[in-house]
Amino acid sequence: MSTATISLRIPKEEADALGELARRLGMEKSVLLRQALRQGAREVRLEQACRAYRRGEITFSRAAELAGLTLRELVAALERQGVELSYDAEDLRKDLRPLPSP
Repeated sequence: MSTATISLRIPKEEADALGELARRLGMEKSVLLRQALRQGAREVRLEQACRAYRRGEITFSRAAELAGLTLRELVAALERQGVELSYDAEDLRKDLRPLPSP
C-alpha cells in the first residue's frame, strides 16, 4: 500500500490534547490521528448519504454505496439516525438499472 503525507495546522491546545490522549491510550500520536481521520471520514460519508437519501436525491443502494456500508449496515444506521426507510418498486427499478460506463 502506498502512502501520502498530509500536513495540517491545528491550535496548539488541540495538538496537546491529542498527544495526551495518545499517551493515555498507549499509542503513537500518528496512529491515533490515522484512526480518528478514518472514523471521522466514515461518519461524514454516512451523514452525507443519509441526508441525500432522506431528501429523496439518491436510492437506498446508492446511499449504502456512498456511505461505504452494506445494505444491512445502512438499515441500522438509518434507524439510529431516525431516518425512515422508504423503498418502493421505482427504487428497485433504479437500483437494477446498469451504471453508466466511465
